Amino acid sequence: MPEGARRRMKDLPVDERPRERLLTHGAKVLSTAELLAVILRTGTKGESAVELARRVLRLKADEAREANGISGLGYLATVSADELMAVPGLGAAKVAQIKAVAELARRFAQGDNGTRVTASNPEEVARLLMPEMRYLEKEHFKAVLLNTKNHVIGVETISVGSLNSSIVHPREIFKEAIRRVAAAVILAHNHPSGDPTPSAEDIAVTRRLRRAGEILGIDVLDHIIIGDNEYVSLREQGVL
Repeated sequence: MPEGARRRMKDLPVDERPRERLLTHGAKVLSTAELLAVILRTGTKGESAVELARRVLRLKADEAREANGISGLGYLATVSADELMAVPGLGAAKVAQIKAVAELARRFAQGDNGTRVTASNPEEVARLLMPEMRYLEKEHFKAVLLNTKNHVIGVETISVGSLNSSIVHPREIFKEAIRRVAAAVILAHNHPSGDPTPSAEDIAVTRRLRRAGEILGIDVLDHIIIGDNEYVSLREQGVL
């Protein structure tokens, strides 16, 4: 092969090509890089699709992600299209493919299959929010809005930044709940450290918002703190 030529999938033996292996043996036999290579389809000059996929999965977007150790699939879940476009070898088509697959994976994990999503217990709320929130590098405070049957009618991002009483104001949460005619809300925020242990501020904000909900007739059913693939329910902790 001439120096600098593109290393193509079809130049590999058939039993080493990711797409053919997937069709013959199933997706489970492929590595994460090989699965991404199937999506990317082609590599770059002097680099196969698998090698390009491995390079993308090793990326960390900035110093914050470096500090939090976010890479691989976590990187793809949070990186913006503009950041990916800056990666050598990734054009608009490949970036669109990556982001589309990442969003499909998120929706699949959240149970977005055309049926109503319920949030009647902490596990269901964590399953709804974990795919996105476990990788966020800043604290995001969200309100899960519910109807009278605990069906999710919306998930609103209320604030971004360290949780405190001045940022998470009752009017911002209940404005959305009133607008969507929600019967109840479940609060949620993430800890970028990955440790969902509630802080004193978490508890104080939760109690303040519960009191505000009582005045408005909108129940605050729980406050879920999301860590890295683990969570804490403040209702189960006896706070609510």
